[in-house]
Amino acid sequence: MDVTTILIILLFGALATYLSGDKWAPKVALLFALTAFAGSICLLSQYNLGNEIDFVRTWISAPKVYFALHADGLSLAMLLLTTALTPIIIYSSFGNEYKNSKAFYALILFMTFAMAGNFLASDGLLYYIFWELSLIPIYFIALIWGNGDAEERKKAVVKFFIYTLAGSLFMLLAFIYLYQIAGSFLIADLTKLKLSETEQFWIFLAFFLAYAIKIPLIPFHTWQAKVYQKAPTVGTMLLSGIMLKMGLYSVIRWQLPIAPLAAKEYMFVFIGLGIAGVIYGSIVALRQKDLKKLLAYSSLAHVGLIAAGTYTLTVDGLRGAVLQMIAHGFVVVGLFLVAEIIFRRYETRTISEMGGIRSQSPKLTSMFMILVLASVALPSTFNFVGEFTVLYSLSQINIWFAIFGGTTIILGAYYMLKMFQHVMLGETNEKVFNDVTFNEGLSLVLIIAVLFVFGMYPKPIIDLITPSIENILTQVNRFN
Repeated sequence: MDVTTILIILLFGALATYLSGDKWAPKVALLFALTAFAGSICLLSQYNLGNEIDFVRTWISAPKVYFALHADGLSLAMLLLTTALTPIIIYSSFGNEYKNSKAFYALILFMTFAMAGNFLASDGLLYYIFWELSLIPIYFIALIWGNGDAEERKKAVVKFFIYTLAGSLFMLLAFIYLYQIAGSFLIADLTKLKLSETEQFWIFLAFFLAYAIKIPLIPFHTWQAKVYQKAPTVGTMLLSGIMLKMGLYSVIRWQLPIAPLAAKEYMFVFIGLGIAGVIYGSIVALRQKDLKKLLAYSSLAHVGLIAAGTYTLTVDGLRGAVLQMIAHGFVVVGLFLVAEIIFRRYETRTISEMGGIRSQSPKLTSMFMILVLASVALPSTFNFVGEFTVLYSLSQINIWFAIFGGTTIILGAYYMLKMFQHVMLGETNEKVFNDVTFNEGLSLVLIIAVLFVFGMYPKPIIDLITPSIENILTQVNRFN
């Protein structure tokens, strides 16, 4: 199976979804999303058999740009995350009605196409194009189908668009500079360059601005909570579950091997920024009254810890970061889905207006409790594997990093359990809470199954990603 097949399925699926009309659009989108996931499984099988998964064709002759795709263990893990979450996100949305749904679902598939391309691209300019393409569909999804006051929503989405676009321009300048030296945008050529310390510093900084906004890291996070709150829940799931992983993945794939001297020189600064995000996100989450905003700041805290792990420049740190990326993707989608299920019944996201759900829907309460415990890294859940590995790697750098980074577990347990108590427990609410539907329950069960299966047995993913991480660290250490 050719690696381009996944992109063709998703791109053709977006077109077919739009042409299918509003009635059939959700089902057609789900069909193509499942087909793309099946294709990813086929690619994984080829990779496990030892087959090279590359596609390189000359795209533009001057400057020399290749349509180059490459799938190793790391990019396959991110591709599987993307194509596994997309059908779950689409299926979970069947409980909502959207105006012009053919455009809505077509944009979801187009965004998935761009994100998948971003994880597979091995030419810098092609990677940049996919990076920017992913921004367009989420802009319209949040702007047109978002909730709340239209003017506030417009301000939040425009700010997000401008922030992300501005940061990406610095990355483009870095690629142009590198091309002047290497004569190529291919990552294999860029990682062989012997750049000076000064050159590496500026290249590293240019990449950092793009990635810090996308992840986001403080102080570049100001767009996040508002956009997560104002976007439709499907958009929030795409942003938090998959899109922010583009920034974290890119740190490992592009930033560290191209500018390793800067990464080593300023390691403590960037680990510190990540841990600062852990503490800040957790404290701000404690004060939130809106459920989606609380989950947004909780996500900020968790990705801060992941970012800290990527900058340790150790096998454990990078491996733990990738494991936590995947685990966070599933658990955050599950949490936002529960928030959406509650909103469908109560038409509110204000925590104080909830409560008493347990007596009316014990099934949802049980599943939500499992997701909350997974979020705070309960042993036997996937999140525990990732967070423990990252904290262990931080302790190897400096024990205080591990201590402060561990506050995400302590503070997270406090605000998540407090939130659960207010949302689910207490006296029966005056409003009737209908039990979960089949598609809502199935979506949550699939997510919970992933969290427990890989929490108990993460070896397949560890075996998949470790060789790629070791190769990247070999490139990082080439100046030693």
